[in-house]
This record gives sequence, structure tokens and C-alpha cells, in this order.
Amino acid sequence: MVPEAEVQDVLAELQRLRARVPLLSGALAASTDGLVLAHDTPGVEAEGVAALTAAALGVAIRMADATGRGGFRELLVRGETGYIATYAAGSSAVLTLLAEDRINVGRLHLEGRRAGTRIGELVDTALERAAQPTHPAHAPEQRPVQPGPLPHRT
Repeated sequence: MVPEAEVQDVLAELQRLRARVPLLSGALAASTDGLVLAHDTPGVEAEGVAALTAAALGVAIRMADATGRGGFRELLVRGETGYIATYAAGSSAVLTLLAEDRINVGRLHLEGRRAGTRIGELVDTALERAAQPTHPAHAPEQRPVQPGPLPHRT
């Protein structure tokens, strides 16, 4: 899992994104398998959105592959009252944005892609660090066992 320090950095990125794009009503970063990493989604159940994002991502990946369009980059859904946009965020995360209907979709994509790249870098770096074995210099010192007298047998 992603360490707490990086989770806080991801949350800060989501909050900056919402401040830059006022018509965003929510932002969520999740693992590709649907686990919430960080969210700023007032009034929306983040865990449910993350799970649905994972399901939609699975379909989008298969659809892009079946049509020869390459790897997944983004998904846009338009409802009657707004948009749901999902962007790749590195190799193991996605960014999902909730936007009002009046948003400039070009700006949504510009800001979403940039934020997805930054979040992907944070998450991928954290996961790479977590996967690396501890360097011997950081391991507890191992002292050689000194031979002592043999136990006395009676």
C-alpha cells in the first residue's frame, strides 16, 4: 500500500486541483483495483466511486485493446447534470474527477491529465520504494557469535 506521507501528498494535489478548477465537485485517487488512496469528494461515497471506477476501467481497457487503440489513458462519462472523468495515474492508480455540466471539457482534460501525471509519479515512486529490499547498511547490525565454553555435561 502507499505510505501515509505520499497519501497526504496525493490529497494535497487533489485539493489544489479542486481550487484551480472551481467547477469540479469532487476528486478521487484510487488504485486500479478500486481501493481509495485519497479523496476530496464532499457528499459522495468515495469507496463506491472507487469500486465503480475499477469496473469501468476494466471495460475501458478491454475496449481500447479490442479496437487497437493502445493502452488506457482516459474515460469520460457525461450525465444529465455533469461529467465523470477518469485518467490514468501512473502504472497502478487512476484519478477520477466529478464535474458540473457547465465545465469547459478542454480545461477538465488539461488539468486532469496534469494531475494524473503528478499523482502517478507520487504513487509509483512510493510503491517502488516499498518494494525494494532493505539495504544492508540500514539493517540491524549482526554481531558474529563468539565461541564460548562448552556446556558441562554430567
